[in-house]
Amino acid sequence: MTLTCPQGHSSGDDEYCDVCGTPMPQPLATSGPEGSTGSPGSPSSSGSSGMPAPSGAAGSSGTSGSGGAGSSGSSAGPDAADDVCPICQTPRSGRFCEVDGHDFEAPPLDPVAPALWEAVVEADRAYYDEVIAQDGPDAGAVVFPPYCPERSFPLVGRQVRIGRSSRSRNSYAEIDLGRPPADPGISHLHAVLMAQRDGTWSLVDPGSANGTMLNGKPLQVNVPVQVREGDRIHLGAWTVITLRESAP
Repeated sequence: MTLTCPQGHSSGDDEYCDVCGTPMPQPLATSGPEGSTGSPGSPSSSGSSGMPAPSGAAGSSGTSGSGGAGSSGSSAGPDAADDVCPICQTPRSGRFCEVDGHDFEAPPLDPVAPALWEAVVEADRAYYDEVIAQDGPDAGAVVFPPYCPERSFPLVGRQVRIGRSSRSRNSYAEIDLGRPPADPGISHLHAVLMAQRDGTWSLVDPGSANGTMLNGKPLQVNVPVQVREGDRIHLGAWTVITLRESAP
């Protein structure tokens, strides 16, 4: 179902506009017996504003499904559990889950001490000026936020997803860039930081609409790159994420 945001854009997301990031008007709760609140399945969108892509990376496609009689029967045998995401139970269609970004090929981690890393999110005016100078289709509607306080996110667990959380999509990002001031150039699942066995981290862009830059260089889609303390990740219209070693 397509909705219209307060700015007049069409959006497939009922929480935040896919174009400008503005919160969508929420319907009043009803107490009737109807009960069914699920909206009809809408096509998966990139959740982007059409901003010019720094890396030219296209969105991931990832189709799934096999049909017909005599199929190989992926649900049978000891490897059947590997064909669905252990987090959301979505059938596997590639290395990364299309819903929550789970890495199916990540090796199991040895027990290690808690990681002492953090991701610090800020708005970068110089990067914003470079993006707007490319004169994308929505460049005139994207305004640099007058106030965007620094935010810090700890890097814990096997993976840390960067994007926009959405209840309607049942997707969650540990580094949620969809909260005000929301960067309209961020995809729902834009990039993923993945923990390595030696305690380091790597970064991968699973197919965001506008691409991801690491220290000024565009990432290739689905090609993990090791990151280090002090690295700067640029994405969206103005967002920069700096990786730091946090105090123990």
